[in-house]
Amino acid sequence: MDLITPEFGLVFWTLITFLVLVFILRKFAWKPILGAVSEREEGIKDALASAEKARQEMENLQADNERVLKEARAEREAMLKEARELKNKMIDDAKAEAQQEANKLVAQAQAAIEAEKKAAVADLKSQVAEISISIAEKVLKDELSNKSKQEKLVESMLEDTSLN
Repeated sequence: MDLITPEFGLVFWTLITFLVLVFILRKFAWKPILGAVSEREEGIKDALASAEKARQEMENLQADNERVLKEARAEREAMLKEARELKNKMIDDAKAEAQQEANKLVAQAQAAIEAEKKAAVADLKSQVAEISISIAEKVLKDELSNKSKQEKLVESMLEDTSLN
């Protein structure tokens, strides 16, 4: 028995064993292995499709985010512009109201000054009249206290007045 030259029985049984092994593997191992490979291949395809879908959704979300951000910026600018306009309007209104109030106060002050001036002039006239009357009374008392002075006064008045 030489190891280099195989015998027919050994080859026959080796071949039978190999065929039985191939049959058993085909019946029980190939289908599950091929099924697992197919499942794995489908899983990879699904994962790639999901990844592509997720990438597309990310791009859409990013575009939506940029659009929303632009809208928010535009809205913020509009609100700031409106706030500035409102502030300027309020300042202008306050200035106009203050100017009107100042004009009103000036007019009231001028009217009060004019009224005080008229009252002072009236008071001054009244005091001058009282002083004049008082002086006239004193002069007349002095003049009329003496009988001779009274007669001279009557005569001078008669001469001043002419009878028609």
